[in-house]
Amino acid sequence: MEFDADFFKLALSFIVMTLYAIALILILLYSLAQLNLLINYLKAKKQEDNAPRFDLNNSNEVPYVTIQLPVYNELYVMERLLDNIALIDYPKEKLEIQVLDDSTDESVISTAEKIKELQQLGLDISHICRKDRTGFKAGALKEGLIDAKGEFIAIFDADFLPKKDWLQQTIPYFKDEKIGVVQTRWGHINRDYSLLTKIQAFALDAHFTLEQVGRNSKGHFINFNGTAGIWRKTCIIDAGNWEGDTLTEDLDLSYRAQLKNWKFKYLEDVETPAELPVVISAARSQQFRWNKGGAENFRKMVKRVIFSKNISFKTKIHGILHLLNSTMFLNVLIVGVLSIPMLYIKNTYGHLEIYFTVSSFFIISTIIFFVCFWFPFKRVQGGGFANFIDYIKMFFTFFSVAMGFSVHNSVAVLEGHMGKRSEFVRTPKFNIKTLKDSWKNNKYIKKKISANTVIEALLMVYFLFGMYSAYPLNDFGLFPFHLMLFLGFAFVFFNSIRSKV
Repeated sequence: MEFDADFFKLALSFIVMTLYAIALILILLYSLAQLNLLINYLKAKKQEDNAPRFDLNNSNEVPYVTIQLPVYNELYVMERLLDNIALIDYPKEKLEIQVLDDSTDESVISTAEKIKELQQLGLDISHICRKDRTGFKAGALKEGLIDAKGEFIAIFDADFLPKKDWLQQTIPYFKDEKIGVVQTRWGHINRDYSLLTKIQAFALDAHFTLEQVGRNSKGHFINFNGTAGIWRKTCIIDAGNWEGDTLTEDLDLSYRAQLKNWKFKYLEDVETPAELPVVISAARSQQFRWNKGGAENFRKMVKRVIFSKNISFKTKIHGILHLLNSTMFLNVLIVGVLSIPMLYIKNTYGHLEIYFTVSSFFIISTIIFFVCFWFPFKRVQGGGFANFIDYIKMFFTFFSVAMGFSVHNSVAVLEGHMGKRSEFVRTPKFNIKTLKDSWKNNKYIKKKISANTVIEALLMVYFLFGMYSAYPLNDFGLFPFHLMLFLGFAFVFFNSIRSKV
């Protein structure tokens, strides 16, 4: 049988075009879901909150609360965390604090000393240390729950600094016995430290306004964000307790609770400040855990969501897309990598040009994202022409860097979907607020360069070639896209190298 090179090239072109189109369609569907959340968000902003609330001035209505602080090797922020928690304004006789300390370094000793100081001030605070990290954070929370005195369990990661009236703003909503979780919005104490922190804050602000409010206002599933929220203890138990079989135990328990008809209450107006990772290796480890955990939860939860008889069809659709959140990075990577072959296919097979109209889906998706992200930005940074210009610059910067993270995050997603298990890698904390503060001597930063960094360097060169290709082909339609990809991978690569030296 004679090999037909032209037929092979044409067949390969159709495969590339098909994969490219599927990825673009999935991105478009996701953007349309975001648009629906924006509509929900804008409607919710006009509604008055008439939810029943405890009267905390009435001692009979003040419930017992346990604050859990799950920590692991947090040398730089433990004292700040404990000093801040000690300021929480709540009746001491109704408040317990558990420091769930899985640390393996010298921070255990300094933490123990600080806890003794607080105990002498009359605070009911205990230091709980496990012999091993079985179940990681989920395992620590589960063990602490055994002896927790509170009806309600507030959880804060080591880098969070709740305001002293935080419990007074959140606990009252549990008067509704169907409420299982109250979640608050994250703030960022070091938003303006660097371009990296600005980009992270930009993305998180969209999640904590548009997405959380947009879903919660219509009764769609949202997630407890692992910190800065409170659980009803009976809700945790009823949902099956904490499980450590995924890297995002918070998303896992959230879905199990909502599948059992527990309601979640999201408070956009209650801000809980926290510290963003200031070095890209820390941001990468956090992104890897979140994205792999999301894919793991898709495997674990999607059938339960689809076949649940307790939830509406629309809630199921939003739930599936929510669980597939992290998989969008894989679609973006596919579109990016295949866009250069698509450029050459388009200029080789002119009669197939009608099929390239699918490329307009990416433009439509980008416009939708541009509109959707403006409202969270305006909510936090304010409106006006000057801020809108800042928004345009930040949106395209964020978009570029998000694409630069797509290799790293796609590896996480693929591992999650394939069921590959990995250790819970905590995000290093730095105690950094101003430009004068340095992260260089942080003992938790890994110096090894990953294989992903090498791939990111190669893709940086690859998309430089994509920009060059526009000239001999005289086709500049994808030039802005390739420029953004080049800049995104360059940012991630050079900052990754910089964090290792």
